[in-house]
Amino acid sequence: MLKVWGRRSSFNVQKVLWLVGELDLPHEHIPASGDFGGLDDPGFLAMNPHGRIPVIDDGGTIVWESHAILRYLAAQHGGLAWWPKTPADRVATDGWMDWAQSTLQHDFLTGVFWGWYRTPETQRDLTAVRTALAACARHFTLLDEVLARRPFLGGAAPGLADIPLGTHLYRYFALEIDRAPTPHVEAWYTRLRERPAYRQHVMIPFAEMKGRLAY
Repeated sequence: MLKVWGRRSSFNVQKVLWLVGELDLPHEHIPASGDFGGLDDPGFLAMNPHGRIPVIDDGGTIVWESHAILRYLAAQHGGLAWWPKTPADRVATDGWMDWAQSTLQHDFLTGVFWGWYRTPETQRDLTAVRTALAACARHFTLLDEVLARRPFLGGAAPGLADIPLGTHLYRYFALEIDRAPTPHVEAWYTRLRERPAYRQHVMIPFAEMKGRLAY
């Protein structure tokens, strides 16, 4: 059986569990990190020498790093709906996945969620937070233009490109922050919320993280 290590409130673990749910894969979730600890255990470090979550064991195949895991699961278990046949068919998905991690995740998760929500009020760098918010406004405006032409990033049906980007939306729309008007992103978010796996694995309360840098 597939095993997944990580804590459910972890953004990167949520990406993996959401896809596991979409693929309806039987799995065992093993809490790790934060209050659960375990990242410095020799057995865990033997799987991921970086000592970070998420990690999966799929019948002896060990994979770490969230996007590597997503690509592996899609290729191994997703069929053509989640892993198109040719590299040319996959290139747009790869681009969105990399952009999500290198750009949107940097500005929203690090700059806004960490810089504002998870940082104690007296330690916040408000100039940096405002810069990150402005960058997020540009990013979500771009996404809004793309989603004006199709219901999901990959086209008519949900696909792998939606996972890394769509995981941001629950926190983005829950925070009390200024947001640019993005009706097509909001409609996309509504469609994602209709999916049981999204509700189960992404829409998880995160209040325990407020003002808490160490977790």
